[in-house]
Amino acid sequence: MIETIRAAFVIARRDFSAIIFSKSFFFFLLGPLFPLGIGIAAGGLGSQVSRDIDNAVIGVALSPEEAETLLATRIRLSRNLGSKTLPELVILRSLSGQEADIIAKLDSEKSLNAILSGSLAKPVLTGSEGDVNKWRGKITLLAETALSQPVEVEIETRFVRQTGSSSERGQLLTAQAGQAILILLTMILAGMVLSNLVEEKTNKIIEILAAAIPMDSIFLGKLFAMLGMALVGIAVWSTMGLSVALAFGGNWGALPVPAVGWPLFIILMILYFSMAYLLLGSLFLGIGAMATTVREVQTLSMPVTMGQLLVFFLAYSSITKLGEPVEWFAALFPFSSPFAMIARAAQMDNLWQHGLALIWQGLFTMVIIRFSVMLFRRNVMKSGQAARKKSLFARVAGK
Repeated sequence: MIETIRAAFVIARRDFSAIIFSKSFFFFLLGPLFPLGIGIAAGGLGSQVSRDIDNAVIGVALSPEEAETLLATRIRLSRNLGSKTLPELVILRSLSGQEADIIAKLDSEKSLNAILSGSLAKPVLTGSEGDVNKWRGKITLLAETALSQPVEVEIETRFVRQTGSSSERGQLLTAQAGQAILILLTMILAGMVLSNLVEEKTNKIIEILAAAIPMDSIFLGKLFAMLGMALVGIAVWSTMGLSVALAFGGNWGALPVPAVGWPLFIILMILYFSMAYLLLGSLFLGIGAMATTVREVQTLSMPVTMGQLLVFFLAYSSITKLGEPVEWFAALFPFSSPFAMIARAAQMDNLWQHGLALIWQGLFTMVIIRFSVMLFRRNVMKSGQAARKKSLFARVAGK
């Protein structure tokens, strides 16, 4: 076992150094920046369109007379200022006006950004700090106009923390984003294992290595070398992305916090990406063992790529079904397990399950590697039980 690991380390160091210090690796790092730039531009355009289309909804918990007056004032002002300038008002007739009742209503209604209570002379605006500060001036304008008197209205503001349902919605968004990042990086980077193996098969380098080092060590070394290259690429892209984000600024506190916290979530993202990469990479090694030409590689890898998308859809559809059979299946099935478990990390704070999942994924990776080695020996090295039987039949036929 020690000799296998030592030989695998030699192969990993050889492949890693050859890739990292090559000219092609520099262009590999630059490659994703072009679609990323287009994505950022499209995202900015999409957010601008969203701001133009969407409008805030403010719940009105005033007396029926004052609520109707405020609603009529909003309609009158919107004719001059525009319907998107002022927030939409929804009259809430079931509220008592108590702070606890208002917060409970704000928590239960997903469409409400804030709630206006009290009276027109002394209004109280309750909501998150961002929404309250954003719409405070417009609500003041509405209240002063509705009073029909030259009276300056002072709005009392009440900020609420992220409530239970909003916290769950934020964690759900974090889970979806984590899964999307994992599948995108895995599909972009895992295919390089296959191209590297086929290239060395074509140049007969793999056969020279197999004569000196056990095949298990070669496959393990190549797999971890490509994983190291992928992690270096991710580190470079992440550093550049964070630098751009810090340069332009942003409200980092508004990011939904995962259940395990950001430090552990980032660590689990790295671990689950590594396991997803190793699982898919080991499967590609098996494909490379069977393929002899680039055309065969494309033919054999296409079902795996489509299957990976189906696996992602399975994990994605189970995000909102924690504890249900379909979610358990996604968490236990090795190829969907990394994506399902990162969603659990965003929504559940217990850590023991992640240790078990990582061990299970690692064991299944070793099984696939052993199977890939067996295929390589039979299809390329012409060794193993099948090859011995074929040789025996040939000798018998010759006699």
